[in-house]
Parts: sequence; structure tokens; C-alpha cells
Amino acid sequence: MRRRLINSTLAVVLFVITVFSVSLVVVETQAIERNAHESAQSDAGRIVAVVEARIAAGESVTAEAMRSAVPSDRYVSIQLPGQGAFALGDKPDDGVIEAAETGSHGERVTVQQSRSVVTDEVGRILVIVLAVGLITVAIAVLLAVGQARKVSAPLTDLAETAERLGSGDPRPRHRRYGVPELDRVADVLAASAERIGRMLTAERRLAADASHQLRTPLTALSMRLEEIIETADSEPETVKEEATVALAQVERLTDVVERLLTNSRDRRSDSAITFDLDEVVLQQVEEWRAAYRSSGRAVVHSGRPGLQAVGTPGAVATVLATLMENALMHGDGTVALRTRIAGNQVVVEVSDEGPGVAPELGSRVFERTVSGRNSTGLGLAVARDLAEADGGRLELLQQHPPVFALFLSGEAEEPAG
Repeated sequence: MRRRLINSTLAVVLFVITVFSVSLVVVETQAIERNAHESAQSDAGRIVAVVEARIAAGESVTAEAMRSAVPSDRYVSIQLPGQGAFALGDKPDDGVIEAAETGSHGERVTVQQSRSVVTDEVGRILVIVLAVGLITVAIAVLLAVGQARKVSAPLTDLAETAERLGSGDPRPRHRRYGVPELDRVADVLAASAERIGRMLTAERRLAADASHQLRTPLTALSMRLEEIIETADSEPETVKEEATVALAQVERLTDVVERLLTNSRDRRSDSAITFDLDEVVLQQVEEWRAAYRSSGRAVVHSGRPGLQAVGTPGAVATVLATLMENALMHGDGTVALRTRIAGNQVVVEVSDEGPGVAPELGSRVFERTVSGRNSTGLGLAVARDLAEADGGRLELLQQHPPVFALFLSGEAEEPAG
């Protein structure tokens, strides 16, 4: 491409220079020849005036007398009436430029000049035009090379950017090239890179969230299956009860997968309902009771009954499961779930008797990759996202002992009677 740009630029420059030079030489040649004729005519008129003046003064008109009035580079022939003609100067051998003038006494003066004077002058013009043309071509070459580099280098760079995007490197470069069209292409590629980067980030975040959200129900499900295995020789009612709980875990796991695949966080208005908060809380207490019992700890539930919350039951259950799993892994002592009302919101508090959140973490405990105890740092971040997607919020009310609170829109049921 660079070569084509240089060749096309030089072709245009050479064409322009050729047309201009030919026109200039033709015009200058005509002007030089016209000036030569006018100069010869002027000399003829001047010499005729000198001859008339000498005749009027009664002086003789001879070659010696007229030599001082004739230019050395001219050939002059003077013919007097009733006398012979005489000539001054050397007669040109090649082509001549001739002018003649007749005086009032009948004298005739003829001036001739060699055409080589015109030829020499035209030659000098040609040399000047050729030199200017060569200088112009040289400058045009430099400009063409610079312009070709200015155009081709950005295109090469844009091609490399597009190749990087295709290979999975979405980092935008935001380069400017000083050419509006190329800058527009660069802007489009940068915007595409940013969109691809956001898409890749969303995909990685979805994968991380999926792995974390699926881990909690799978852990609870495996615990229930272990309970079923341990109680296989017990009463059928016990096995049936454990199997029912395990089936509920499977349904919850299915709900989590569907939410992840359909990105239901952005569709809260389609899935938010009014539900019994106690039912979700008690479900989590029952699901996690066996795990806490195995660790020699207990789970208790207290607070105001009959609270109605607005949101997605599956999302609320996932948030509470995350808090209870964190309390099991990082906390100590009894875990307490307490429901209450705060203004026009219902609140579920989860607390334990462990050391709590490190002072240097504070509210940063909800940030992704922030963890105080060798975990992924995703659990609380995902839980907060789920809570906000349901129109609520998840907060750390107290660091030691730890108290986490899930705030949801809702109301309390009016007491019967």
C-alpha cells in the first residue's frame, strides 16, 4: 500500500510539473523572441534617427562615422539615397532576427541579430525549469513517503489491534492518528474492545458466582444424603423426612442454576413476590442444623413472627445460606437468626459468638477477592449482589461479635382477632 501511495503521488506531481514546464517554456520562448524583434526594431529606429541627424547637419554618413552608433553584436546595413550601401558588424551565419526602418530622407537601415541569442536564453530557461522540477520531485518524494507512512502505519496498527481482539486481548489502546477517518476506526475498535472486555469480565464473574452459589446448596445436599445413609436402618419416617429435605435442596439448586443462566438479577420485577419470611428462615435453620450439630454447635431462631417480605425466596435463601456457611466456617459458638422490623423494612440478623470481622477489613468484607481467612472472597460479595437485586441490602452491623443483617421490603401480618 505504501508503494502505491508513493507511486500515485509521484505520478500526479510529474504530470503537473510536465504540463507546467511545457507551458512555461512555450510562453517564455515566445516572449524572448518577441523581445528580440522589438530590440532589433528599436535599434533600427535609433540608427535611422542618427543618420537623419547627420544628414540634416550636413555631415557625411560613413561606416567609420556610424560605428559608434551600432551595437557590437548587431549586423547593420545602411542604404543612403543616391549612394551605395555599407554594412557594420558581422553577418549572422545561422538564422537571424531582422528589423528594418526607413527614414524621411529615403535612407533605409536594416538590423540583423543571430537567433542563437534567443536559443541561449531559452536554454537557460529550460535549465532553470529542469532544476526547479527536480527539486519539486525530490520534495514530492519526501512528502509522499511521509504521507504514505502516516497513512499505512495507522492501518497496520489498527490491523494489529483487530488481531489482538480476535485473539482474546480486549485491552483498548485509545490511540489517535491525526486522520479523522482513521481516528473514527480507532474509536470503534476501542469501543468494541471495551464491550468485549465487559463481556469477558461478566462471563468470568458469572463463572465465579456460579461456582460459589452452587457450592453452598451442594454442601447442604451432601450433608442431607449423609444423614439418609446414616439413618438407613432407622424408621422409614426419618428417612422420608431427610429425603424430603434433600429434594428441597435439589429444587433450590435447580433454582440457582436457572437464575444464573437467565441472569434473573436484571429481571427482579418479573420474579419478586410477597412471601413468608419465617418459612425461608426456618428452612435454612433446618437445612443447616445437622451441619452445626456435627460441629458441636447449635442454630437458634428468634424474633417477630409473621413477617412478609417482597423479593425472590430463592435469592433470600441463598443469601442466608451464605451467611450461615460463613458462620460455620469462620465463626464459633451458637448461630442466631433473628427477625425484626425496621421502618418499612423487615430484617433478618445472623450472628455468632466467634471473633468476627478483622478491624482492618470493616465494610470491605463485601468486596470481591477480600477475605480474612483463606477463602475465595466471593461469598459475601455475591450475597450482597443478590440482596440488592431484590431491592434490599446486606450490611455488617457489628464486627465483634459479628452481626450481619439482610434488609428487605416487607410488612408484618396483622394479628388475628
